[in-house]
Amino acid sequence: MQMGQIGSAGERRLQSEFGTEDRAAKFYSDQMLDHLNPTMIEFVGRQEIAFIATADASGECDNSLRAGTPGFMHVIDPRTLAYPEYRGNGVMASLGNILENPHVGIILVDFVQDLIGLHVNGSARIVDDEVLRAEVADLPADHSGGRVPERWVVVDVEEAYIHCRKHIPRMAPVPRHREWGTDDVKRKGGDYFDAKATPRHDAGGRTGRESAPAELTQVISPGFSVAPAGTSGS
Repeated sequence: MQMGQIGSAGERRLQSEFGTEDRAAKFYSDQMLDHLNPTMIEFVGRQEIAFIATADASGECDNSLRAGTPGFMHVIDPRTLAYPEYRGNGVMASLGNILENPHVGIILVDFVQDLIGLHVNGSARIVDDEVLRAEVADLPADHSGGRVPERWVVVDVEEAYIHCRKHIPRMAPVPRHREWGTDDVKRKGGDYFDAKATPRHDAGGRTGRESAPAELTQVISPGFSVAPAGTSGS
């Protein structure tokens, strides 16, 4: 994304190619902010789940779920939000990506009440709990099941915009005891996908790290030189 321009070079090119420039321009002007306005802040404060997209230095992507009680994703100010990182499986895929590449994409979706989503894109950094707590007086202290954050991801907001409701399903919350922070394998879901008994590589020998065939790459992006990834208003 060029300085001062909304959207990536790729989306701008496709808007031109497919004739959607006017619609995109209206979306950019009417819906995209570089901060969280009061309505967005209120929305963030009542969400219980968030989906976090990250990528490492080479562009390998990961998308992860974060959850907590309403307010677990804390808005520090209109340009800054933070979410807690608790003791987990030890892989630290998202944090590892952020260490290499600070760009993150967050989407919060209200499946119950308003059926609407909010995208927040920005630049992230990792801050230890005691350090952030010393700097942010109103950082939440009461966490689900007595969990204590080990660290926080602090995001400097660069883009905030709506995700429309037309394909968001309505869901009804039901009573459920959540095993916050448990290490019990069964309670965590066990080997639900039978991964332990499955060979890591498929029979054809391709790994997830190998490139797509050149023919497919040509179909996807004929003659297009990929620039460094930016945030996107889709």
